[in-house]
Amino acid sequence: MLENLPKTYNPKDFEERLYNYWNDSGHFIAHVDENKKPYTIMMPPPNVTGSLHMGHALNNTIQDILIRWKRMEGYSALWLPGTDHASISTEARVVNKIKAEGKTKEGLGREGFIEEAWEWTHKYGNTIKNQLKKLGVSSDWTRDRFTLDEGLSNAVEEVFIRLYEKGLVYRGDRIINWCPSCMTAISDAEVEHEDQDGHIWHIRYPIKDSEDYIIIATTRPETMLGDLAIAVHPEDERYKELVGKTAILPLMNREIPIVADDYVEMEFGTGAVKITPSHDLNDFEVGARHGLGQCIIMNENGTISPEGNIYQGLERYEARKRIVEDLEKQGFLVETKEHQNAIGHCERCSTVVEPLISKQWFVKMEPLARPALEAYDRGELNFIPERFGKVYVNWLENIRDWCISRQLWWGHRLPVYYCDDCGEIMVSKTKPHNCSKCNGVNIHQDNDTLDTWFSSALWPFSTLGWPEKTEDLGYFFPTDVLVTGYDIIFFWVIRMVFSSLEQMGELPFKDVFLTGLVRDSEGRKMSKSLGNGIDPLEIIEEYGADALRFTLVTGNTPGNDMRFYMERVEANRNFANKLWNASRFVLMNLEEGIEKSQFDVEKLEEEDRWIISRLNTVIKEATENLDKYEIGLAAGRIYDFIWDEYCDWYIEMVKSRLYGDDVSSKETAEQVLLYVLKDILKLLHPFMPFITEEIWQHLPGNDSPLILSSWPEYKNELDFPDSEGAIEFIKTAIKSIRNARAEMNIAQSKKSNQIFVTDDEKIKSIIAKGERYFLNLASADEIEFSENKEGMGEDNISVVLDRCEVYLPLKELIDFEKEIDRLEKEKEKLEVEIKRVNGKLSNDGFVKKAPEKVVLEERKKKDKYEEMLEKVLERLEGLKSNR
Repeated sequence: MLENLPKTYNPKDFEERLYNYWNDSGHFIAHVDENKKPYTIMMPPPNVTGSLHMGHALNNTIQDILIRWKRMEGYSALWLPGTDHASISTEARVVNKIKAEGKTKEGLGREGFIEEAWEWTHKYGNTIKNQLKKLGVSSDWTRDRFTLDEGLSNAVEEVFIRLYEKGLVYRGDRIINWCPSCMTAISDAEVEHEDQDGHIWHIRYPIKDSEDYIIIATTRPETMLGDLAIAVHPEDERYKELVGKTAILPLMNREIPIVADDYVEMEFGTGAVKITPSHDLNDFEVGARHGLGQCIIMNENGTISPEGNIYQGLERYEARKRIVEDLEKQGFLVETKEHQNAIGHCERCSTVVEPLISKQWFVKMEPLARPALEAYDRGELNFIPERFGKVYVNWLENIRDWCISRQLWWGHRLPVYYCDDCGEIMVSKTKPHNCSKCNGVNIHQDNDTLDTWFSSALWPFSTLGWPEKTEDLGYFFPTDVLVTGYDIIFFWVIRMVFSSLEQMGELPFKDVFLTGLVRDSEGRKMSKSLGNGIDPLEIIEEYGADALRFTLVTGNTPGNDMRFYMERVEANRNFANKLWNASRFVLMNLEEGIEKSQFDVEKLEEEDRWIISRLNTVIKEATENLDKYEIGLAAGRIYDFIWDEYCDWYIEMVKSRLYGDDVSSKETAEQVLLYVLKDILKLLHPFMPFITEEIWQHLPGNDSPLILSSWPEYKNELDFPDSEGAIEFIKTAIKSIRNARAEMNIAQSKKSNQIFVTDDEKIKSIIAKGERYFLNLASADEIEFSENKEGMGEDNISVVLDRCEVYLPLKELIDFEKEIDRLEKEKEKLEVEIKRVNGKLSNDGFVKKAPEKVVLEERKKKDKYEEMLEKVLERLEGLKSNR
């Protein structure tokens, strides 16, 4: 006997062992091979100190499916893994850690703090990698990258310098998003807007040397401390007389001009707006047009600056409260209205961000955005699903210059140096010895680091050795597909596209596969605050990685959020168990010495041709699905074929041959069982790699592991449409007969004659050839044919099929008196239940006070019991008329 699989399917017995075997054997390593086509995926780098969540599990499962499939298709498939240094979140964690130890960032100094950050990274940096390995990811760990690696850091500096030399990187005073908690600038993409209930205050600004005043509406009264003008539209008749005059800023008693500017919308509010150039982007631009200057009234920690006069030092919201009180006391507050506003929050810490003028480093975006838009317009970049192309276009068409400097220490420090003697700015990878302008030696480096996304934007080519012209870069770039969440199109996807076009002269990938969010079973976003997060590692521990992976991709479509149900994980573990038991059955019934699954087509029987033909179709359709990134559809097809057609039908159909005396028929059945099972394992392997590899290694005739096997190919000569039609008819007939018997409560062990009434010769031939299927699977003693219904009395069960009817003699199957007695008892029981539920539903107190869900449940019970009673009465009537 062949060595069989253990009796019980237990993924813990082999998942870790198989992963180590694949990895240690070098099966994940991609080689530069001019005889093979390359296929490349870059893993979106998770935060180095992060841990695996369900979004990572979904994203990486999809990537692994694609890479395993392409590897089997004969490509040199590289899946390059790596992690991101995540400057803001890592720095925040390290700050909290040293704070708990009684230390401060400033006390440690830059070098000391960086040492702490590296120590933290080394301690926690491998956590997510080890977790990904438990999921089964087959990425090439020999090429593992980290965004602060020496090579990647060199690429970052190279790009900064190139952009600077082209005039695309500049330093300037601009309005940026400032996070008072993280104490750094953040980009537009890192700001999350949330609708919040707030207020809008209408404030009276007096006109100098006049009894007149102008009313301004604002949602941020604390910023009025920095007002430098009032603006009205030049064509607004209401204010034409006031343009050029001076208003008095309430509370501050500062004179400010009234200016005319097209920016103002006449129809909005009062048609007059306060201009605070240092704290609002639009106001900044108005201020620049009118030469208003700047007045910064807020410190970086969110408190009021000395410019705020008596409000200096107050926290911004405390200042708002005090200012509103003082405006009311002094008669400047006209009215306060409730108002809903979209408030920007820091994506990392959820603090409300402040628009603030600041000297920062920026990337000039318009010249970089244009080629990225043109590439999409030419159809060179595909989004899956297509609708996200609109998001890409919209963002690029409305792009602002990108603020890339961060007031952090952990990350890529700007390769920028300043001369302390003359202020000259020098951009260089190494510290200059002398100032390029005055030859002075007093030089210091900029303290800021680059936005994390600046280094991530180079990921598709920096990881392959750029700016060096490496063998990997020449062979594996450009990559084929990026798999990422739809929520970071602008964070990352767009930045990779324009960076690659600028540095490499081509797109970094041709396809962008966007995943949705994984939500809980109620459709809510998983979060710590709701306590509804599901740990993928706990699922793997209990059900195995294969069940989790299959759950994440079945019923999932690109770009759409999915609900995660534990019941589906259990169902997919049951599917794995079904395949395991079917494989055990096959191994148990293979003759010793059988090595090959190759069969003789001439010796195939009807069910053999049917299963081979169906397998052939599934191979074709699943491959087409994968080609179109329809991963959920491919998984569904493979699942249905394995469960329904192979396990539930084919195995049952061939049992009589396996246990029979016809040696040739038995051998063919074994060969086909093995042939189909091997291709099933190949098809399922990218989705459920562990169980398929474990079964594969127990099958005879396999010299190499499943991970290195070839993807099955569609073969015209293995299409047997006639056999498919015949077996589908037989399956329908058997299911209909079984259902009819079940409705009559007839035990499977009770057999009877089955009379087929048909005058269709083709149908007769199918039934006659398939007689053994009815004997073995439909509880038939024997089958007979009749061309008409004559003599078929009421004492038969009738089953209607296509061009055929089947009659089952009731007297051979039922003890009429016993069955009538049983049904009478069933009838009484149902009548009691219906009376009980009607009593509840007719009780006003119950209907009004009970939870809606409970009442609905009772109504469902009522409908169910009434339907059951109707069927019982029908059967009773039929039986009584036939006894």
